[in-house]
Amino acid sequence: MGKLDNRIAIVTGGASGIGRHYAEALAAEGAKVVVADVIDGSAAANDISARHGKGAASFQECDVSDEASVRSLVEGTIRRFDKIDILINNAALMSRLTPQKVTEIDVGTWDKVMAVNIRGPFLMVKHVVPHMVAKRYGKIINIGSGVANRGLASFSHYVSSKGAISSFSRALSRELGEHGICVNTLSPGFTMSDGILSNSAFESWRQPIMQSRAIKREQLPQDLLGAVIFLSSADSDFVTGQTLSVCGGTVNT
Repeated sequence: MGKLDNRIAIVTGGASGIGRHYAEALAAEGAKVVVADVIDGSAAANDISARHGKGAASFQECDVSDEASVRSLVEGTIRRFDKIDILINNAALMSRLTPQKVTEIDVGTWDKVMAVNIRGPFLMVKHVVPHMVAKRYGKIINIGSGVANRGLASFSHYVSSKGAISSFSRALSRELGEHGICVNTLSPGFTMSDGILSNSAFESWRQPIMQSRAIKREQLPQDLLGAVIFLSSADSDFVTGQTLSVCGGTVNT
């Protein structure tokens, strides 16, 4: 028996990187996972199903910043499964960004970061929540970041979007608790994801960040999986409006 048997989950940005690890972890605990992404996630879904059983994962293309695309994703999931129990709002722009002073960030870049990183979760919640309310059950996990607590020079757009995520979760927890829906923020530290490893702009951060931690090693995607399962499962049924920081002790909450 898995902790998430018979649960239906959507993981945005689930085709690669940390999102791919979230999707696999949910499937390993028995959930049926819809991998949603702007890039092709068919291979990821097929691999998860090969590991955890036929139909354990499926892929649907979705641009979370576009309402019609989000509506199509949610409607398709409901047609297939008749419910959505878990929403992991993971899709975000970060690893493709380069350091820029706030005076140098163009408006188009700022707006794109906000469109994906905060409008995306808003749109997903807007269209998923009515189905959770109908079942009087749901787990929404918004993926934040430790930089929202301590700031980060030359990434003011990204930091601002992740600060908004934490506030969004707190507001939603107050609004949705009466419907049996828990809303929390999972806040990773600087994680050695595929995107981070492929961007040389972040190489100089690795040692200083590692030394800032109480646990002095690099953070891997696998370090986040216990927390995402906890927040997705019945183990956290009385936990809502919280930010769970998983960063090796860089941030002490």
